[in-house]
Amino acid sequence: MGMYKNTFLQISENGLIPVLIIGTLVVVVLIVFLFFFVIIYQRRMLKNQAELRELNDARQTELMNAVFETQESERRRLAEDLHDSVGQVLSAIKLNLHRLDKNCVNEVTQPLLLDTRKLADECIQEIRNIIQNVLPPILTDYGLLVAVEALCTKVEHNTHIKVKFTKNFADKRFPNDIELAFYRIAQELFGNAIKHSEATAINLNMALDAGYLVMEFKDNGKGFNMDDVKQGFGLKNLQSRVQLINGEINTYSKPLSGAITIIKLKVA
Repeated sequence: MGMYKNTFLQISENGLIPVLIIGTLVVVVLIVFLFFFVIIYQRRMLKNQAELRELNDARQTELMNAVFETQESERRRLAEDLHDSVGQVLSAIKLNLHRLDKNCVNEVTQPLLLDTRKLADECIQEIRNIIQNVLPPILTDYGLLVAVEALCTKVEHNTHIKVKFTKNFADKRFPNDIELAFYRIAQELFGNAIKHSEATAINLNMALDAGYLVMEFKDNGKGFNMDDVKQGFGLKNLQSRVQLINGEINTYSKPLSGAITIIKLKVA
């Protein structure tokens, strides 16, 4: 009986070995299968996330483009309305005041007429300035370099800031969207510097370098901590404008050291 039992156990153990081997192989195969399944799943997830990001980026670009196009359209409409309606009315008022000055002058009315004509002249000039800011004809007629140089002159004339404009190439025209984008960027950079930098000097350089159009804007103001303004609206707006023309923008600053912003765009 004992001998029979030992023989049975030996047969049973011998039968278990193939089962264990097969079971182990099955487990290994399952593990390998699960491993590759996880890898393939993760790759698909990463691919889907990348496609989703690209779609979101494309939608954001389209949205930003629509926003800026709407802004420019509203600017054109405003400039035309100011020129066609308000400007003409003020010109008519000025003409009537000139007639009154000739025909109805006396010691009482003359000072009043002179003051009123002066106010009308100032109002007409202010409207012209607004039209030039909103839709600068010099940009359309003469191009980016002339328009930016005129902007520098205007800023220096209207503020305490010394503005130096330099360039390394002669007058050259670029596509309308590029010229308008660079001009708006220059306007925003000047606006930010005037409001926040407390600068006394600004250097703006326009250059063509290895097929890139480069604008470098540098001020000697109080500077700022980059981490504090990284998410600021002004910087985001600049980044959006540069992104729409497929350009590159980099800003460098630290407290008490001024700031420099460089915009680059491939044009050749």
